[in-house]
Amino acid sequence: MNKTIAFSALSRNENIKQVKSEIFDLVVIGGGATGTGIALDAAARGLKTALVEKGDFASGASSKSTKLIHGGLRYLKQLDMALVRETGTERAIVHRLAPHLVLPEKMLMPIIKGGTYGKWASSFGLMIYDILAGVKAADRRKMLSKEKTMQLEPLLNENGLKGSGYYAEYRTDDARLTIELMKTATQYGAIGLNYCKVEDFIYENDIVKGVLCTDKLDGQTFEIKFKKVVSAGGPWVDKLRKKDGLVKWKKLHLTKGVHIVFPHEKFPLKHTTYFDSPDGRMIFAVPRGRITYVGTTDTNYKGNLNRVVASQADSAYLLSVVKYAFPSVNVGVEDIISNWAGLRPLIHKEGKSPSELSRKDEIFISKKGLISIAGGKLTGYRKMAERIVDLVIKQMDDVTKVPFGKCKTEKIPLMLEPLANTKAVQRYIYELEKIILEKGLVKYYARYLVTNYGRQSNLIIEKMNDFSDQPEVALGRAEAWFSVHHEMVNRAEDFFVRRTGRLYFEIKSIKLMREVVMNDLQMYLKWDDTRLKAENKIMDELLYDATHYYEKELEAVS
Repeated sequence: MNKTIAFSALSRNENIKQVKSEIFDLVVIGGGATGTGIALDAAARGLKTALVEKGDFASGASSKSTKLIHGGLRYLKQLDMALVRETGTERAIVHRLAPHLVLPEKMLMPIIKGGTYGKWASSFGLMIYDILAGVKAADRRKMLSKEKTMQLEPLLNENGLKGSGYYAEYRTDDARLTIELMKTATQYGAIGLNYCKVEDFIYENDIVKGVLCTDKLDGQTFEIKFKKVVSAGGPWVDKLRKKDGLVKWKKLHLTKGVHIVFPHEKFPLKHTTYFDSPDGRMIFAVPRGRITYVGTTDTNYKGNLNRVVASQADSAYLLSVVKYAFPSVNVGVEDIISNWAGLRPLIHKEGKSPSELSRKDEIFISKKGLISIAGGKLTGYRKMAERIVDLVIKQMDDVTKVPFGKCKTEKIPLMLEPLANTKAVQRYIYELEKIILEKGLVKYYARYLVTNYGRQSNLIIEKMNDFSDQPEVALGRAEAWFSVHHEMVNRAEDFFVRRTGRLYFEIKSIKLMREVVMNDLQMYLKWDDTRLKAENKIMDELLYDATHYYEKELEAVS
């Protein structure tokens, strides 16, 4: 293991000084799950690695997914057995690496008359799915009658219901998973910089050997030199490819996915449900703590990459599918408490609709040496990273690549003090419940803390002692302290959106603690009043977008 790099906003200047003064084996552009996965794989094999991200880690697609680590059930219909096997197997691996973040979840797939999957096709498909994914016998699919299905999920529409498939998947928080990937990469010596934008490439003998970057927090520009570079910029991959030259042959096809959030008491779903919509798309409804969310849409997108918003058509569509599948749930747009909208960087194919486009990842290598990867699923981040790092090492000269071995990430826990398994996670939650109650909080927060921070929850709970505010505010302040000092929070949105998920899952709590947390962030990060005002303006915009629906997409900007 290389020298450990502090993953703290307070170490930012030191990290920038280091990236300016060294030549790296690999620089990764893009701080989503794919990019941070590549950084971890490379650093763990001994490559001197740096990662730069123009926004915050996970600020693109990797905080806007359906937040499930699920296999490729849809690929069975396309007969892509290799992809089913890979994604199915990866679910279990990622669960083992981060059992506090990747949680077992029983999924219910209603079988309806004229639906996407018939009774026999569902039964056979789920059986093959279990076999290819190596699912343990106790978790393998069960086919349920209509009566049993309604017992498990009484909110379902009985009309046309024939029964259901009941099978195993995993739930996660995509942004938290990405943060833990980057934190783990720093334990192996990688340097990760958020708010560091690549402006241009630097070439030597017509081969890319560096990037010109701008620190978006203070405006300084600097160069980073390297032997190899990988772009994992998600929706921005083609923009970087254009900086390197013309984008030929295959290009990205962006589609937008929107999720809407209800209070759980308004939509008291018991099980994550994967169901048919009237137009034949499959939609998820997911109960999560105090909320239930529904998604996702799948529409072509050519709007603003940096501000993707939900439209009136998006909310109307998702409300209609809720009414169709759960007719007793009486909800309207006024009951939606939050939403998120994100982009999928898929590979374009003529004549294919958004839902028909493959979710496979593809690698592009330019004549000047830029390696780009796009497509793929959150579930497959580790295998995508392995393929990229294998390629990078293969391209290195024989002398350079001698020390670097095979991928090790299958055995690297994504936590400094890992919890062994699901039972250990549950025991830890029980342990914290008593402490949480003594702090004046409800039991819910024990699970909230453990499934976000694992054993690092102890640091946060201990820090609460420094604050005399009401319990929920004291908790938020302790989390803010932790996130600045241990999770590279540089802006208010980093904390409220991606480190805690409050904008989506606990939006009311933002109003409760916002002012005092903003003041704490100002103190920790040494903001002047002008910067504090700018941060509040950004938060106002984010809160507006999460609670409003636009007539049309916001226009693209260059």
